[in-house]
Amino acid sequence: MRLILIVTLLAFPIAEIWILMSLAHQYGWWLMLYLVVVAMLGLRLIRDEKQLFSIRMMQSLTQGGNPIKAMFGGARNIIAGILLIIPGVMTDILAAILLLIPVNNHGQKPPAYQTEKAANDDVIEGEFHRED
Repeated sequence: MRLILIVTLLAFPIAEIWILMSLAHQYGWWLMLYLVVVAMLGLRLIRDEKQLFSIRMMQSLTQGGNPIKAMFGGARNIIAGILLIIPGVMTDILAAILLLIPVNNHGQKPPAYQTEKAANDDVIEGEFHRED
């Protein structure tokens, strides 16, 4: 098991370099433009996630949700941003797959105030006074 992990970790950069060299031979400067644009998108993704993380966390807490969902979503986006910054096509594909995976509620039900109905749905409470 350990040997398979070591071989995979060593083969990944070699395969990435081989793919980049073959694509560079085939497409030339377009590959460089692609790598620069994707790296800029990765930086933008990380910056946006840093700005929106606290907002998502507070929104999750005020709605009665689990803040771990917001943390996993933020970590997923930052890891995808890092994978986009690393030059290579395979890392870009891994980042795209990571971004396409939805974050589930893991069986979490919506907050109670949204699901429960009042005992008398047809009663409107209020105060009134009669004017004669």
